[in-house]
Amino acid sequence: MTLKLGFIGIVTRDMGASLAFYRALGVHVEPGQDDAPHVDGKLDDGVVVAWDTIETIRGFDPAFEPATGGHRIALAFDKGTAAEVDASYAALIAAGYRGHVEPWDAHWGQRYATLLDPDGNSVDLYAELAAN
Repeated sequence: MTLKLGFIGIVTRDMGASLAFYRALGVHVEPGQDDAPHVDGKLDDGVVVAWDTIETIRGFDPAFEPATGGHRIALAFDKGTAAEVDASYAALIAAGYRGHVEPWDAHWGQRYATLLDPDGNSVDLYAELAAN
């Protein structure tokens, strides 16, 4: 059997706010879904990102409680170049989103930055320094 990632799921308190952040990041999400209980978006490489509201999750898991005290998982997006990491980070900050770690040259050979999405999930932007 081959293991294949089906989708990355994000549980959100505010669908519209979460979709706006990920659209600003570059995830393709069809318009008109900001009030939907479940939304799918697709990355350029075909990976599906899916969002569900807390109410949707509680529809089949009534005891569901969102995690607290920091993120449990991080999403990391390869931006291709150090300049694009810096530009994307700056554009998202200018749009009012929360930065967590400003862009820096990591000792493992990548330009790296971290933002927080509207639900507090860690969203990393990176690029190989050798690719610049």
